[in-house]
Amino acid sequence: MRSPQHVRTSQHVRTSQWVRTSQRVGTADPAAVRSLTVALACAQGEWPHEDWPAPDDPYVIRAVHLSPPYDVPEALDVAVLRCDDPSVALPELLGAMGDANVPLIVISPRRDSEAVLQVFRTGAGYLAEGDYCACMLSSAVMAATVGHTYLSPSACAVLREAARRMPTAGDALERLRSLLSPRERQIMELLSTGLGAQEIGLRLRLSEKTVRNNLSNIYAKLDARGSTDAVLRWLGAAPVLRT
Repeated sequence: MRSPQHVRTSQHVRTSQWVRTSQRVGTADPAAVRSLTVALACAQGEWPHEDWPAPDDPYVIRAVHLSPPYDVPEALDVAVLRCDDPSVALPELLGAMGDANVPLIVISPRRDSEAVLQVFRTGAGYLAEGDYCACMLSSAVMAATVGHTYLSPSACAVLREAARRMPTAGDALERLRSLLSPRERQIMELLSTGLGAQEIGLRLRLSEKTVRNNLSNIYAKLDARGSTDAVLRWLGAAPVLRT
């Protein structure tokens, strides 16, 4: 039983369609993050983290607990979906959200490529159960507010392995990659491992602004709508449009 202090708002809700192009993993600057309202949607059972969000969380000011059928509040910053099967629960929640452009994070025990790819292609983050902690969940929520799509380590590994096994466009894919400069190829390799602009900058000793400028050039060269699309094309997990 949750204490009134811990659960600031409790509510049952409904579902709809949400599609967004988002950037990948990153850690938001705490100074730039406002107080957040987060929906904690559980397709099955109760929210599994009694200690998250904590009553004194500096960023999550309001946690709204939702269960099917989802009745999504209007003022919402991030939605977190806990489900056994994203192929069933994710479309239901997306349907309830309608046209709301709200970032989404999925928590699920599934670690197969079908589940991870389905979630990632919607632009949602993916945390595999047993592969993350409450601190990582906080990072995922904050990162979502600045456009990053957070993947836990095993989910990221599954994505890369799935892409490795997929038939690629062969010469067309190589030509696409050759459009990028050596520095841009370095950035794409790091982006595809789940790092955001800030972490990539630290690895390559570049400013975050320089990394973001490079990413903008990369998206243009790859005909990508954003980093989710760019990563899928870079890994060969999405059609190569250029020839």
